[in-house]
Order: sequence, then C-alpha cells, then structure tokens
Amino acid sequence: MAQTAVKQRKRSMSKLERKNTLVAYSFLAPNFLGFAIFTLVPVVFSILLSFIEWNGGALSTMKWVGFDNYATIFKVEKVAEKFAEGDYFYFFNRVDLGISLKNTVFYTLITVPLTLVCSIALAMALNKAVKGAVVFRTIFFFPYVASMVAICVCWNFMLMKDGPINQFIMALGIPFNKSWTADSTMAMWAIILVSVWRNMGYYMIIYLAALQGVPRELYEAATVDGASKWQQFRNVTLPQLKPTTFFASIMMIISCFKIYDVVAIMTEGGPGRSTKMLVTYIYDIAFARIKYGEASAISMVLLLIVLTITIIQFSSEKKFAND
Repeated sequence: MAQTAVKQRKRSMSKLERKNTLVAYSFLAPNFLGFAIFTLVPVVFSILLSFIEWNGGALSTMKWVGFDNYATIFKVEKVAEKFAEGDYFYFFNRVDLGISLKNTVFYTLITVPLTLVCSIALAMALNKAVKGAVVFRTIFFFPYVASMVAICVCWNFMLMKDGPINQFIMALGIPFNKSWTADSTMAMWAIILVSVWRNMGYYMIIYLAALQGVPRELYEAATVDGASKWQQFRNVTLPQLKPTTFFASIMMIISCFKIYDVVAIMTEGGPGRSTKMLVTYIYDIAFARIKYGEASAISMVLLLIVLTITIIQFSSEKKFAND
C-alpha cells in the first residue's frame, strides 16, 4: 500500500511538473518566436549574404563569391599599394568605408564622454530636494521620448546661418555666420550637439536612480574626515557610480555606432562625406547601389567592431572589480 501511494504521488508530481513546464514554455514561446523570426534569422541570413553577390531581385541568382565582398569594401590591393608607397592613412582618408569608420569613431569618442559628463552633472544638480526638481527632470527627459524628426527639424532651423544659435554666438562678439549643417567642419559638431542634448536626459534618470542608492553614511563619514565637496564627489560618488557608468558607456557606444536617424534627417551624410557614418554607408550600398552582399559585409564589420569593444569593456570591468 505504501509503495502504491508513493508511485501515485510521483506520478502526480511528474504530471504537475510537465504541466508547469508547458506553461513556462507557453509564456516563453512568443518572445522566442519573435526573436527567431525578426533577429536570429536575419542575422544568420546577413552573415551568409556577406559571402554572396546578389542585387535582391526576385529573378536574379545568388552567386557565391567568398571573401570578395570584404576585399571590395576594404579595397585590399589598392590600400596595400598606397601603404607601400607611404600613404598610411589612405584607407581612412580616401576609401568610403574608412571615411565612414573614421567619422563614426570620432563621433563616438566625443559624444559618449560629453553625454556622461552632462548626465552626471544634471543628476547631481537634480538629486537634491529642491523646489521644481521634478519639473526639471521631466523637461530634460522629454527630448528622449519626443519625435526624432521634429527634434532634427527644429535643430536644423536653430543651426541655420541666421538662426538663433548663431545670433547668440555673434551677440557674444564672436564672428560666426555659417550654417552648421552645410559646413563640412561644423556638420559633425551639429550631429554631436543634437545627440548629447537628446540622450543626456535619459542617462540622467539612470544616474539619479544610482545616486539615490548611495549610502548616506559614506558622505557623513567623509564629512567627519574633513573631505570637501569635490573630494566627496571624487572619492565617494564616482566609485559608487562605476557600475552605472559602465552600463551607460556600453549602451552609448553601441548606440553611437548604430547612429542613422539624426544623420539622415539633418545632413544626409554631407556635406560631401563629412558626416557619413557606417550605418548610412550600409544603407547607401544596400538600397541606393543595390549591392546587398557588400552591405552585409559592412554590417559584419560593424558587428565585429561593436562586439570587440563590448568584450574589452567587460574585461576591463572585471579587472577593476577584482582590483
């Protein structure tokens, strides 16, 4: 009797476990299917497409070309010849991929630190219980949820030759009457300005949450030890914000390497090639020149760059955490 009861209990438990497993899979299935259909399959197809020559036509045939697409985008033979002649920067100054990569790296190196600094400064200023802090938090966060098209159109107007920003600059006694987006030296800074202004409110909210989690006892101990406000910020606040800064920097770097909408709306990659980014270059190759194989090869280069940077950042974070 006892053995029969044990067997029945195990049988009922196994039925319950199977039921719970099916319920769990039913909740996971929609997300997994969405990921598989809209992310996994396109990524795998893009990897395969980078080794194929295809113009996307329904009647056109796919031709296996191996690494020819990569050789084409890197212009291997010509770059090697110029390098042998001593022109070591030919790839970054003449080849479209090199110019796009150089612009993207420059944009990232300037945008990420500026956004971090502005976000931390805003979070520190609005972390205090002052009158109107909630209103200002909303105001600074609003650009992140506003329409990107509307934002870029407004900034294009403000950065015109006779726009309000130039009027303000000239009111300070600085002779400046150029249209930012039409000047090859200023167009990139216009893109950076808009990106920092739009994103700093979002990361401000993240830093605000992190600041509110810093133990007050640390500041009290630092005050007892005679630490100034700057010393408290450098030795207490910044170390406590390190995990948040790590997260924010990774997200911003990935976002910067994928930038497309601001450039497409404000400058379309111009003037000339001064604001052409990797993603805008991929778009031109794929949909303007109808070369999906080359575009996929560039996408793989972009994926490799972002993956490498992310791995390096994670390795650095683990090293600092162990130290």
